[in-house]
Amino acid sequence: MSISRRGFLAGLPLLLAGCASTVEQTNYAALPNEPFPLKTVPVENIKPELRRQEVAYVTPHAAGTVVVDTPARRAYFILGNGRAIRYGVGVGRAGLALAGNAYVGRKAEWPTWTPTQNMQNREARYRKLAGGMPGGPNNPLGARAMYLYRGGDDTHFRIHGTNQPESIGLAMSSGCIRMMNHDVIDLYSRVNVGAKVVVIQA
Repeated sequence: MSISRRGFLAGLPLLLAGCASTVEQTNYAALPNEPFPLKTVPVENIKPELRRQEVAYVTPHAAGTVVVDTPARRAYFILGNGRAIRYGVGVGRAGLALAGNAYVGRKAEWPTWTPTQNMQNREARYRKLAGGMPGGPNNPLGARAMYLYRGGDDTHFRIHGTNQPESIGLAMSSGCIRMMNHDVIDLYSRVNVGAKVVVIQA
């Protein structure tokens, strides 16, 4: 059976939409081989603009750079040639957020979380975690963390996963840049220690 050119063109948007949906579903499929296996995240539960995807993105920054657009609640891993991988993120509240340039000083899978000294000073519940909370599904750093440094010093800001995926797209964290666990695993696999990170504030 032959398909007319008009019929092919009419069906093309549906074909492309189907492909895009398949890619998105693959991006958020179950990850059973993780130390703490992750379940499938239904794509329909993620706003389209917050789903991981490759996009056109013109920037002066070199390939391998991470750009965090705080006002837009987006992060970009620069691929070069005007392309980037875009992720939805949750960011720190005003006054608690990092701005400007930093770099990835170290990386960790299913990291231990230790509240900062200021957090411990403010609340007794954090003092109980002074020795650190082991990595796992209840850990607020999620599946991966990339620790941001300046001049050899830890800024105490991180790009990390989260056990609160509903916070993605919002400004509610304690200054760090949080991502869905599936997305932070993807970014972690692309980013090298020493990679430049640029955080844009309003």
